[in-house]
Amino acid sequence: MIEWPIGIAVLILLLLVGMPIAFSLTLIGVVGTASIIGLKPSFALLGSTFFDNGRSYTLTVMPLFLLMGNFVVQSGIARELYDSAHAWLRHRKGGLALATITACGGFSSVCGSSLATAATMSKIALPSMRRFGYPDSLATASIAAGGTLGILIPPSVILVFYGIMTQQNIGKLFMAGIVPGLLGILGYAIAVKISVRFLKQDLPVEPKLSLKQRLLALKGTAGALLLFIFVMGGIYLGIFTPTESAGMGAFGAFVLAVASGRLKLSDLGDILYSTAKTTAMMFFILFGALTFTNYVNLSGMTTDIQSALSMFGDGPYATIIAILIIYLLLGCVLEGFR
Repeated sequence: MIEWPIGIAVLILLLLVGMPIAFSLTLIGVVGTASIIGLKPSFALLGSTFFDNGRSYTLTVMPLFLLMGNFVVQSGIARELYDSAHAWLRHRKGGLALATITACGGFSSVCGSSLATAATMSKIALPSMRRFGYPDSLATASIAAGGTLGILIPPSVILVFYGIMTQQNIGKLFMAGIVPGLLGILGYAIAVKISVRFLKQDLPVEPKLSLKQRLLALKGTAGALLLFIFVMGGIYLGIFTPTESAGMGAFGAFVLAVASGRLKLSDLGDILYSTAKTTAMMFFILFGALTFTNYVNLSGMTTDIQSALSMFGDGPYATIIAILIIYLLLGCVLEGFR
């Protein structure tokens, strides 16, 4: 069929001209589906996609984890995590960058958003690294790399998003993200050490603190650690479902924010507004993606790609070519996002 290549091309064009992702996916999904099955069935399918998924109980996990992340940001946990990591790593060359990576990993475990992790840590770590003469390339790269841990280390909103899209168990996805997240922290730390060593950057080294001082600094990690154990432990032990753990996590983060003394009544309205705004955006993207998926399925895109790849056989070469094609398409779409 010729429908889906045209649909993909128009989608990329719409993204390049700046149309929001959710609207682009929905528009191409509706118009493309209408060209195949007619306008009235297309609108009926659009309505059922939005209505049925909009009242899904599973989707309530998303705003609750977003709310938890917003309360965590307000509670000042990020600063405490950074100070704790800095106390242990300050005597090493590139210690501030290493502390930034470590703090990003810790903050990701109670935030769930890469954007929030990078934005929060940039306010805390970037001024400190600049004050000690770190080049902007290393400072910003450390924050940007550490921020990506937010979508990997549970509770990750993106893992929730993926679980809903692919109908996978969200609790199992969370558990599967822990080890790769830890490996990500280790890998980024090694990258910082390599950068510092081989680029011969002249970075200051602070005096090493005593073991007692470093142990005392760990008290700043208590809140994040307790919240992570509370949420993930509840899921792992079967006490909470992922949705229930999101609600309990949001309540726990609220308690931490109140206990820290940083949560004011005026801030509560801003936090709820920010949560609702982000939730609405993610819901529209999700429903738009599902609408576009309906169009892809009806257009025969998967069948056409399988037929095209059949000339290369059923071995590993066909798989490699399929992966390259997918990466090419994803690259085009991501370029449109940028």
